[in-house]
Amino acid sequence: MNSSDNINEPGSDQSIRRPDDDFGAHASTETGPAPATGDAAATDDQPVSTTVDIDAIRDKIQTFLDDGAALDDFQPMDEWDLCTQGRLSEQDILQGYAQATGLPVIEDEGLENINSFSGITFDYLNNWLCLPVSWDDVSVALAVATPYNLGEIAYHWRHLLGRKVEFYLSQRTHIERLLSELYEHKPGKGDIDGLAVDGDASEEALRDLALEAPIVRLVNDMFARAVEMTASDIHVEPSEKQLAIRFRIDGLLQTVMTPPIASYSAIASRLKLIGGLNIAERRLPQDGRTDLQIGRSQIDVRLSTVPSMHGESIVLRILRKNIELFTLENIGMGSELMGRFAQLIKLPHGMVLVVGPTGSGKTTTLYCVMNLLDSEEKKIITIEDPVEYQIAGVTQIQVRPTIGLTFAGGLRHIVRQDPDIILVGEIRDKETADIAINAALTGHLVLSTLHTNDATGAISRLLDMGVEKFLISSALVGVLSQRLIRKVCAVCKGTGLPASGFEYNATRTHVENTVTGEQTQTIRPCRNCAGSGFRDRVGIFEFLAVDDDIRRGIAHEVDNATLNATARKNGMRTLREDGESKAASGVTTAAEVARACQLDF
Repeated sequence: MNSSDNINEPGSDQSIRRPDDDFGAHASTETGPAPATGDAAATDDQPVSTTVDIDAIRDKIQTFLDDGAALDDFQPMDEWDLCTQGRLSEQDILQGYAQATGLPVIEDEGLENINSFSGITFDYLNNWLCLPVSWDDVSVALAVATPYNLGEIAYHWRHLLGRKVEFYLSQRTHIERLLSELYEHKPGKGDIDGLAVDGDASEEALRDLALEAPIVRLVNDMFARAVEMTASDIHVEPSEKQLAIRFRIDGLLQTVMTPPIASYSAIASRLKLIGGLNIAERRLPQDGRTDLQIGRSQIDVRLSTVPSMHGESIVLRILRKNIELFTLENIGMGSELMGRFAQLIKLPHGMVLVVGPTGSGKTTTLYCVMNLLDSEEKKIITIEDPVEYQIAGVTQIQVRPTIGLTFAGGLRHIVRQDPDIILVGEIRDKETADIAINAALTGHLVLSTLHTNDATGAISRLLDMGVEKFLISSALVGVLSQRLIRKVCAVCKGTGLPASGFEYNATRTHVENTVTGEQTQTIRPCRNCAGSGFRDRVGIFEFLAVDDDIRRGIAHEVDNATLNATARKNGMRTLREDGESKAASGVTTAAEVARACQLDF
């Protein structure tokens, strides 16, 4: 099938009808004249109008929305916008499609060891989001990502390739990755081994290497897998004899790819090239960024390199451009705490700190606050390192220490810009702390972060920096401490096994003992969480409102334990208590809370 057939793009008519037509529960789609169902019957020269009950899809999709929002103006493919916003997962969409249409779902294992179908282009398959899984002389089984264009797809295969089509549903990211691997030629070990270069190769040689097709495809495959597995970071780690590529998923690292160590220089050069770094520099740390389109997902990638014994360790932070999903509800803040915290951040002046260790979601919480406060009536300026997400209507400044633009230097100029709200990415030294506190005392609301273990620890940290206690007690109005914990998988409810209510094909597999010849049956893990029992993360919080008792404690320089006891007496709920509440409600488990709050036990 060639692009000249003019079928590489789905047509404007997506063969979608309201419930006056039945889609049916059959996976097999016959071509030829269609029965008349209100529209004229299709002729042999027209695509078969395989109908989809869009209202049924809408109703099923709506059941997966946590916020219960109505989808009155729901249109085909709107569910993918909800997925981009973080309100739905691909698994939710897949389950909704299956329940609404009756089409069977093919598991990941059913997509293993498949071959490419000759005579068809990548462009066609990618644009129509379909993947040939198996075929014979008269029929073909296609995995599709959506049920909207089945009639047109069936028509193409029947009239251009002479095959009847049987449809299965599969996750879109899986189909996109496999299409890239099979039809854009996945690099083989021989391809990559042939690209090994000396560690002291010239910049020109490294640049040429980075543009070689096998390396380009391997790096693209790495990003596609990371997006598919919802990884937050990619770690490329060379050692003496092997190269490991690990993904951080829900806060934990797992090895996903192990390319030959000979390919390291080529992979590193490719990553530096797309990140805008100096390819030839291997002795000094470097930082870069790039925007990528992976399938139908837009991501922002922050790249960091540091030299190590056996090459540079490369870490890529993956940021999804979904600023609209940043709300206090989405990060797991309860209604009572949300009300108290929202009331505090709407004060006209004062300092509010968000504290926690690295990777605890502090920046995400600050972006939630920005979304809540952003309006035409307010001037908001941020200074960050780095600027992770761009917010319309907010002036955002990137720290650049190499040219003298530090947090302290930038903040000194920000206060002359007549801002209402100032966000400082992190308070790292006394100079920055002093300027931020003075801004809070002169009519500005200042938001920032600190690295401490609990809410009251923020006060001790400021005192350790040398900030005067009377300035802290006057400027500081609240501290929010937080951690991220893994959520129990919504599909398997933490068991790690497939859910009984949504059966996948081939959830069981037979394994033969090569010695005895006996076969044993094993159950495949839950597809949504890969058998871990957890999927996605949620915050647990500890909120300290600086009242008169806390101010007296600051003035008398009482220790952290005494401040903490005073805060708890006045109603502060600790991280552990918030975690235990979420565990009791089934959001997470007691073991997960203990892992995140081990210092509090």
